[in-house]
Amino acid sequence: MNPLPTNAPTSPRQLFWAFAALALQGFGGVMAVVQRELVDRRRWLTTEQFAQDWALAQILPGPNVVNLSIMFGERHFGLRGALAASAGMLLAPTLLVLLLGSLYLQYASHPAVSGALRGMGAVAAGLVLGTGLKLSASLHKHPLPLWLGWLLSMAAFAMVVFLRWPLWWVLPMVGGIGCAVTWKRLTP
Repeated sequence: MNPLPTNAPTSPRQLFWAFAALALQGFGGVMAVVQRELVDRRRWLTTEQFAQDWALAQILPGPNVVNLSIMFGERHFGLRGALAASAGMLLAPTLLVLLLGSLYLQYASHPAVSGALRGMGAVAAGLVLGTGLKLSASLHKHPLPLWLGWLLSMAAFAMVVFLRWPLWWVLPMVGGIGCAVTWKRLTP
């Protein structure tokens, strides 16, 4: 369990560069990178704060990590912080994707390129799974029993991977069950 954060960003410029570095590290598995950077390395958030902020970022429309950068930047420096953090999160990856897209068009049929992309997908999946396991330790205070959270996670996984149900249908169903059970446990 992480103690209270001991550091805070000192300027919008620091936010910009921190989130730009995060964006360049996190292709495909950004949650793991963001958690490690903001909680473990920079100590700007505790594990619990990160889990709460990440949960909120996931239910907002748009990319999760951009939502998190906007919330985090606004919390520390208002509108300037939100703009700096989101610009850091979006600028370098946008330029990199444009460059890589043009290279991919030229070399997509090369066997080394397709093999490298498959390998990166496996690494990203492992990072997301590892971070999920690490974050589950902070759920002991949540009213939903941990075993039920794992059961719902496995059910969602099975529905998407084995039954091939669309994610836009599975998440409201499984998430709705989790919300309903939590609400029932919180209601006196």
